[in-house]
Amino acid sequence: MASNPGPFTQWPWEKLGNFKYVVLAPWVIYSLHGYMTKETSKQDVTNLFILPFMLTRMIHNQMWISLSRFQTSRSKHRIVDKGIEFEQVDRERNWDDQIILQSLLFYVFNAFHPGASKLPIWRTDGVIFTILLHVGAVEFLYYWLHRALHHHFLYSRYHSHHHSSIVTEPITSVIHPFAEHVMYFLLFAIPLLTMVFTGTGSLLALIGYINYIDFMNNLGHCNFELIPKRLFLIFPPLKYLMYTPSRFHSLHHTQFRTNYSLFMPFYDYLYGTMDASTDKLYDKTVRGKFEKTDVIHLTHPTTLQSIYHLRLGFAYLAAGPYTSKWYLWMMWPITVATMMLTWMFGTTFTVERNSCDELKMQTWALPRFRFHYLLEWQRRGINSLIEKAILEADERGVKVVTLGLLNQDKELNENGKLYLQRHPNLKTRIVDGTSLAVAVVIHSIPKGTEQVILKGNISKMVFAISQSLCQKGIKVLISSRGDFEKLKLQLPSYLGSNLVLSSSYHHKVWLVEDGTLMDHEQRQAPKGTLFIPFSQFPIKRVRRDCIYYNTPAMVIPKSMENVHACENWLPRRVMSAWRVAGIVNAMEGWTEHECGNTVLDSEKIWHASLRHGFVPVARP
Repeated sequence: MASNPGPFTQWPWEKLGNFKYVVLAPWVIYSLHGYMTKETSKQDVTNLFILPFMLTRMIHNQMWISLSRFQTSRSKHRIVDKGIEFEQVDRERNWDDQIILQSLLFYVFNAFHPGASKLPIWRTDGVIFTILLHVGAVEFLYYWLHRALHHHFLYSRYHSHHHSSIVTEPITSVIHPFAEHVMYFLLFAIPLLTMVFTGTGSLLALIGYINYIDFMNNLGHCNFELIPKRLFLIFPPLKYLMYTPSRFHSLHHTQFRTNYSLFMPFYDYLYGTMDASTDKLYDKTVRGKFEKTDVIHLTHPTTLQSIYHLRLGFAYLAAGPYTSKWYLWMMWPITVATMMLTWMFGTTFTVERNSCDELKMQTWALPRFRFHYLLEWQRRGINSLIEKAILEADERGVKVVTLGLLNQDKELNENGKLYLQRHPNLKTRIVDGTSLAVAVVIHSIPKGTEQVILKGNISKMVFAISQSLCQKGIKVLISSRGDFEKLKLQLPSYLGSNLVLSSSYHHKVWLVEDGTLMDHEQRQAPKGTLFIPFSQFPIKRVRRDCIYYNTPAMVIPKSMENVHACENWLPRRVMSAWRVAGIVNAMEGWTEHECGNTVLDSEKIWHASLRHGFVPVARP
């Protein structure tokens, strides 16, 4: 929202929320009905074409979003090296509003002006008209409109909304108030209306011009440089005819009073508003800047739909905790195709880049889903990908690699021990984060608790939790005799009295692992029972009268930047304990690996995490 919103700031369908597309329904039905009921000679392909064209524009924009986020997480050619936060993602969520608006206007104009219907595929004279009118009228008028929008009266009421984003993403280009978008549409409509009124219009000219505007808008706001310098060396006048992200528009978002042109900087050179540092910034960005990474979190997608919730997927989905969406099932062909391609040809890819004070972090993802880890014949390939990622991190001088989700599974690699056995001279520390996860679980238990029910498969996590609780004098109730006997053998004899074999369900604190707690067991729990998971994955929620905690996690400090995507099912600005453990390990400069059967001092890392600004997640 602008700092002092003016008239017609809000979009007419804003209150419809996600149902805003219903405004197009009458026009879509009208176009389909007309095409199906009229004679072949009277059918209007142009009107029928508006809806699929709208969808292709959305796909085009989404491709730019994914490309930009991928490049800014890994590329050395970033322009503005600052972070994006959730507030910007929320503000830019409705980037498709302008496509809805333009589609509506196309439908209306097509219905009431006969010259806009039944357009031919191609007309050369119309294409020439479009090029000349854009270079002359559109670029010229836009320059002066843009300067007017930077006058304090209009800027505070309209254009400040767009400039709220200092670090731009491709979709930032179309984030404007409704009234401002109407002005832009009237401006960009000059070549289109000229073609219609002169009878020189064609479908390819219409498609080409709108796609050109979308492409250049996205290019100018993508925050990484991708135009090679040799183009400007081969043809020096090109710098007057075409902008690049660093050569032009990023400076407009940081300096505000320079670089007003649309796509052709010619008018800024002409009127003396070209930023003096334009060429210097371009040269600097093309050269790039190497940035050493301190911590890498190695994770993987969970369900097939989770690819859309990654930071590289749909921005608004990534900005919220993972939940299955019904409309994503309609995209199953794309989902399955993506899964197959990444399975056959994929390699580990960078998902996210964060920083906390001087510490630099990245998140890498293996192109494997949860079900892959359950297939025994897939384990060798998965281990190969993890090992390759660890060796690459070691070569880059990374301090810590944390193994997230199933990348630390005991059956897969013995909780990461396999890689140390193969490469005993690793300088990069492998951290599975068990110690902090244990600490988070222990500190989630209400004070005064005397007994807890523990449900889970025997693992280093179960052993560490049991030992810590028994040391605190809290009785641990185990329902399986086999698990009870195994734990009792591992625990020191003086703690054995606090380990109890019991099939009772009448206790209000349950420590549970995903996949081991049955629905009927949850139903036998007393009202108000606390279900505290200690597993990587959340448990299924059966009861409404009980309290379900998140998987072990902590709220990150305010100093952590560029956090604008949620980690799986966790809330905003909350990270899993396994991931936080690696960050704290790097901050403290510890030199010990935490993998295999090794568990670091849980109280030590708990207090260290609090000291660095991480705090417990509030009770649900």
